[in-house]
Amino acid sequence: MSSSSITQTQFASALSTLSSTADAVEEVARKALTALQSSGPRTPDLGLVFFSNHHAPEADFLAKKLCALLGTENLIGCSGESIVGTGVEVEGSPAISLWLASFATGTATPMYLHLEQTAEGGVIDGWPEAISGEWSGDTFLLLLGEPYSFPADLLLERLNEDRAGVPVVGGMASGGDSPGEHRLILGPQTYAEGAVAVLIQNAAKLHTVVSQGCRPIGKPFIVTRAERNVIQELGGRPALLQLKELFDTLPTREQALVQRKLHLGRVVSEYRDHFEQGDFLVRNVVGIDPQAGAIAIGDYIRVGQTVQFHVRDQDAADAELKQLLAVAKSGAAGVPVGALLFTCNGRGSRMFKEPHHDAACIAEKLGDIPLAGFFAAGEIGPIGGQNFVHGFTASIVIFE
Repeated sequence: MSSSSITQTQFASALSTLSSTADAVEEVARKALTALQSSGPRTPDLGLVFFSNHHAPEADFLAKKLCALLGTENLIGCSGESIVGTGVEVEGSPAISLWLASFATGTATPMYLHLEQTAEGGVIDGWPEAISGEWSGDTFLLLLGEPYSFPADLLLERLNEDRAGVPVVGGMASGGDSPGEHRLILGPQTYAEGAVAVLIQNAAKLHTVVSQGCRPIGKPFIVTRAERNVIQELGGRPALLQLKELFDTLPTREQALVQRKLHLGRVVSEYRDHFEQGDFLVRNVVGIDPQAGAIAIGDYIRVGQTVQFHVRDQDAADAELKQLLAVAKSGAAGVPVGALLFTCNGRGSRMFKEPHHDAACIAEKLGDIPLAGFFAAGEIGPIGGQNFVHGFTASIVIFE
């Protein structure tokens, strides 16, 4: 896939805020290619493009023109409510963000996935024959889905079982109010449903950062009685009673957060002596039954699982993201040279007082490395070695 003369993986990115789709495409292609070829001639092996809804009506033109300018059809992308570039988040205005990679080794296999109904139920179809064999340890999947038509949870559940340990990172297209309004790109083709993805094998070392923007309060509990998504008992006592007793011990500010933004985290891997912030898959508390003393959450729960109440605010989200980025950088064997950011459309100016928060944190902690991404309607990333769809989360891929 890469020329044998290329000995080093290279990344580049560019952002345009021009309102004309044609002019914006020309600008990002020119800037990104110039940066990619700064150390010598090379053709990108992979491109990712994210574009605001202002450009979605011209997605067909955008896809074809970019492939022609870049000299490759290894391109995936989607529309988004807001668009991310290096250190910048463009909210509510026209923007196109392009990210390019030239790999020294390995393969990048783009694909279009969709739900196929069979007699046995729904099946995800579209996997290329070329990737049907074993996947090596240095393999990961970048996935962009259309939220109304593509069951990302079903795909991740199957991959967690069949391809255990393979990270899946990405997000669901955003900004559309109804089915048919989002756009996905695969090479020169566009789609209004399904998902586009690229499987990258033996081409890059990466770290994943999944910052859920929450912090735990109180102590962990064991679920002792539950049905589907309703928790009746925690530690042998009514779940609501346990929450009320915790609430009474909290300072006033914490109590206000519990009343407005209460969440529950369940431990993904139980095989640990103690649990910390990144060990939990956080889900919304969606209902309370005072008569039964039960609490309902936005996920299924099982007896025997360990859970802990969480709260979310901008201070917790800021501190967690900075801590996780610092840990990722210190644990890297090499230097961060590129990144992709899939952040929730409930973050940005809706969560933080200062603009560009997540993109600026990446620049602060990792440097002004090539970055692209978008505000998603569901962010995809691994917690505890398993892949999930998240909310209010920043899911990040960091390439060494």
